[in-house]
Amino acid sequence: MRRVRATRYLAPLREGGSLPAIVEADDDGMYVVKFHGAGQGPKALVAETIAGELGRRLGLSVPDLVTVDFAAALSAAEPDPEIQDLLERSAGLNFGIDYLPGAVAFAPGAANDPEFAADVVWFDAFVTNVDRTPRNPNLLVWGKRLWLIDHGAALFAQHGWNDLAAAQASAATPFAPIRDHVLLPAAGSIVDADARLAPRVTDETIDAVVSAVPDDWLEGIGPFASSTEHRAAYRAWLRRRLESRAAFVEEAERARQASRG
Repeated sequence: MRRVRATRYLAPLREGGSLPAIVEADDDGMYVVKFHGAGQGPKALVAETIAGELGRRLGLSVPDLVTVDFAAALSAAEPDPEIQDLLERSAGLNFGIDYLPGAVAFAPGAANDPEFAADVVWFDAFVTNVDRTPRNPNLLVWGKRLWLIDHGAALFAQHGWNDLAAAQASAATPFAPIRDHVLLPAAGSIVDADARLAPRVTDETIDAVVSAVPDDWLEGIGPFASSTEHRAAYRAWLRRRLESRAAFVEEAERARQASRG
């Protein structure tokens, strides 16, 4: 991912538990920044990066992703002491996603493209994203398109890994939460989506999305001793997930048919 430097802190976004913020950067762009000092910790930023970059490479509409170098001095612009403390703890590299001015939240039931909806369902089942429900769709409407945001809850198995074998074992499972996916009732065949998308998840794609994660977010967080070992675990999980995808494709297709009565 590109690296930018935050030049101005603009405003917090209080909708999410991670307290992201809008910042201006040295490329004259504005970004929604998620901070490594937030309660979810750097593993949420790892999930944002791997899932978000994978979505972009699959051709889904994910806004541009960057790493944002945030200086502690910029926290002086925030009057709330709790948020200011978070900003100070988050000096260094953080995760940023392109700010879409004027974007509006997706209204459940508004999707009308079965193929796109099926592709998003397949993608979320693949990365085990539990956070695309009617209660919290994490979809924005901007420029007459639906955009996918907020993937910090994906790859949730990473929080239970204790070694490489556990990482691989956690990949070969169905994904029951897909039954609550906000786009499932509008989706076309998940089997057809699998035929479209799975061939694009090549070894080169997996290597690229894992390599996009900065070392800063992988070192010292456990269970692995080095960023190299962490990357090996994420690559192994993604490859095993792809190899064993029949389980989650069948689960998603059954849930899709059930959603239609």
